[in-house]
Amino acid sequence: MKLEEVFDIVRQKRFAVVSTVDNSVAPEAALVGFALTERNEIVFDTLGSSRKAVNIAHRPAAALVIGWDHDITVQIEGDARRPQGDDLAYAKAAYFREWPDGRARENWPDIAYIVVKPRWMRYANYAGAPVIEEFTL
Repeated sequence: MKLEEVFDIVRQKRFAVVSTVDNSVAPEAALVGFALTERNEIVFDTLGSSRKAVNIAHRPAAALVIGWDHDITVQIEGDARRPQGDDLAYAKAAYFREWPDGRARENWPDIAYIVVKPRWMRYANYAGAPVIEEFTL
């Protein structure tokens, strides 16, 4: 399995579980709708006051699990950020292509966009003989 093939699987999915840690280093997880950018970064929207956004502001990292159907899953760990300027415009464009209804939330006073740049990925396919591959980016 090549890394681009793993990103192709991610590209076909719409939801992820994102995990962050709070100030006491307790784990927190949430389901999010996401999009994959052309740079192979994950982007999602949330409220700036949400636990995940607050956690990422203090500890700019996140872990995601994508795809749990058909016995295939992709785990991702990466650096998380709230994009600004051109980076924000790029992230929103990718997100709105996947989630056109996201434009209705764009003007919410507390809306935030989060981008996760993968550092590590693990592909696992448990249909038949297990296939597990890890990638460091």
